[in-house]
Amino acid sequence: MHAVDTTIRNIDPAAYRALKARAALCGQTIGEAFNEAVRAYLGRPAPPGKPTSLRALAPEPYPEGNERLSEEIDRVVYGS
Repeated sequence: MHAVDTTIRNIDPAAYRALKARAALCGQTIGEAFNEAVRAYLGRPAPPGKPTSLRALAPEPYPEGNERLSEEIDRVVYGS
């Protein structure tokens, strides 16, 4: 597995300090403790009525006037 270095904003300072302290007591790094917490969170059942994957999401129609949006994006990005 390839590790990812990232920045996470708006973390509750008290929760971060508690995680950091518990990780240290358990001989773990913050990253190891965070990964363990994320895996536990992802292992919980999804809330009822919520999609469980991106494939389950229904597409939303674009508002009128955006029929050529992808062409406009290509023009701006690639200049045609």
